[in-house]
Amino acid sequence: MWGLIPVLDCSQLLSLCPPHCKPSSRPSRPADPRADSPQRAMSDQAFVTLATNDSYAKGAMVLGQSLRNHNTTRKLVALVGPHVTEPCRTALHSIYDEVCVVDIMDSGDASHLALMKRPDLGVTFTKLHCWTLTQYSKCVFMDADTLVLSNIDELFEREELSAAPDPGWPDCFNSGVFVFRPSNETHEKLLAFCSENGSFDGGDQGVLNSFFNTWATADISKHLPFIYNLSSIAIYSYLPAFRQFGHDAKVVHFLGKTKPWNYTYDVQSGQVRGHSLSPDPSQLHPDYLVMWWQIYAKSVLPSLQQAYGDAPFSTGFTEDKIHEDVKGAQLSAPPPPPQISSEERKQRWEAGQVDYMGDDSFVHIERKLDSFLK
Repeated sequence: MWGLIPVLDCSQLLSLCPPHCKPSSRPSRPADPRADSPQRAMSDQAFVTLATNDSYAKGAMVLGQSLRNHNTTRKLVALVGPHVTEPCRTALHSIYDEVCVVDIMDSGDASHLALMKRPDLGVTFTKLHCWTLTQYSKCVFMDADTLVLSNIDELFEREELSAAPDPGWPDCFNSGVFVFRPSNETHEKLLAFCSENGSFDGGDQGVLNSFFNTWATADISKHLPFIYNLSSIAIYSYLPAFRQFGHDAKVVHFLGKTKPWNYTYDVQSGQVRGHSLSPDPSQLHPDYLVMWWQIYAKSVLPSLQQAYGDAPFSTGFTEDKIHEDVKGAQLSAPPPPPQISSEERKQRWEAGQVDYMGDDSFVHIERKLDSFLK
């Protein structure tokens, strides 16, 4: 079992300034045949993601596999929190070049997180560890709930801090995809900034927008097109634009509380269960949702099955859900009421405590009278 993870407020973040992330204790993966000359030529650049639990680790696996499927020539790095279990770390190693264990940082800013109704976003401060990856000259950070639809290696031509506008407030960038340069100096400045100023939204996006506060005005080349961070729940708010430009999308971002792994998938029909097909702004786009599950079923699940071995785990398929529902129904069935003596029942009756729906119901009284009259 993993120990408790410290949850720190902004004033304590300065103590978490590791010069670099701590590599996992697993041995190095075997040489990958993809690591030929183009890969070696770009070995100082990397795509980076973060998983703080096993659910987000599954998302990171799908993201990494989608990058592989579209033939990226850059390294892949996953930052993981201590809560990510060993089988999930093993599965991540089958996709990522590097898996680094980092300390969890939490803003502890309940009031601002409550405004977004997302108390879970406090741990996104952990994302700031990505600036400690100084073995790389340039990186692209991608949230674990993103999915790559085509090769995006051209992002490495951009400079820090390049990002796409946030659909909720376009003068702010969305921190789900951004280009940055690892630097211990920048990392320390970010932590100091957090300690002094906090975050206007309680998460990393508020901090990064305040720290890189000239993004909206200084250099238009640092504005990534929306196709590099297409919000799946923003599609329906401007459907004509999606119909016009959506076919060029390169990265889809599953924003919101409900993530692809929160649904279940029917392998036989190829359908995602529990997802509405209506154009509801709170719904994820069905085509992208199915894409996510197809990659998971084909490429990620086999790695998880090998990593877990005989140990049970939730695959996310409908058969598991049915089993869980049945098991849950059995576990949640109310216990039988305790038997009480005739004397105690009489005392309750005289005290006005009549069980009209149970033992003292009319049906039971009628049956008792019938037995006496026979």
